[in-house]
Amino acid sequence: MWIDKKEIQSLSAGIRTALDGQPFDPRDHREGAVSILKNDIYTLIHSEQEKRSVLEKEKEHLAESLSDISHQLKTPISSILLMTELMTDASEEARQEFLLHIKKEVRHMEWLVTALLKMAKLDSSNAHFKIEETAVSGLLRETLKSMEIILDIRNQTVRLVNDLSLACDQKWTAEALINLLKNASECSRENSEILIDCGENPLYDWIAVTDAGEGLKKEQIAKLFRRFEGSQKDNGFGIGLPLALSIMRAQNGDIEVMPGGNGTGATFLMKFYR
Repeated sequence: MWIDKKEIQSLSAGIRTALDGQPFDPRDHREGAVSILKNDIYTLIHSEQEKRSVLEKEKEHLAESLSDISHQLKTPISSILLMTELMTDASEEARQEFLLHIKKEVRHMEWLVTALLKMAKLDSSNAHFKIEETAVSGLLRETLKSMEIILDIRNQTVRLVNDLSLACDQKWTAEALINLLKNASECSRENSEILIDCGENPLYDWIAVTDAGEGLKKEQIAKLFRRFEGSQKDNGFGIGLPLALSIMRAQNGDIEVMPGGNGTGATFLMKFYR
């Protein structure tokens, strides 16, 4: 088999170009061993370029996550520093008050960093989901362990209307449910009841979280799942609902919002597609 020298030189130059990230397609759509070799080279180059693209996206996600964490930590850190300075000349009563505020800010920072790291893990497709049959009542029991203090402070209760066994990752789904319940607690009145319902249809199983608030406006719904925008409270971070949505979409699910109103609270519907 004879291979032309110029053809080899052209192929070699093209490979070097591809290594520098430039497009190169050596295929000539002819028959013979040389054409087969060119097709294999193209496949290898294309595979390497896809891997490089994935790595670049992961770097971008990491940079965005670090930027988000840095930006969101500035406010609580500044608040802690200010209160620490004021404590120097403060009375004992004022110091105790400052300490309570500092503890509160530290807890917020801890939650924020944890939530952002989880979201970064989801964004980079590094989260592993174990799908298995799980009862909604079991999910709710795990969720309420993290919600007990919040609900107790506002004297709120959570009632499960129906139970259902559905296929999901228990750990990650409980995390999503926690964030939906936190949002429901924020939107609900004190001394109120938050309802959890569930069911199924030919397309998906579902869990519904209905708060005891005044409902949502259309303009509020539009930004609920945008990071750092949808918080209903001044000291909120706007990260809980986006995290819940990321968790649901990572396991082939979604979240639908029914705004309520006229004395009916909003409902967040977690969909688990079959």
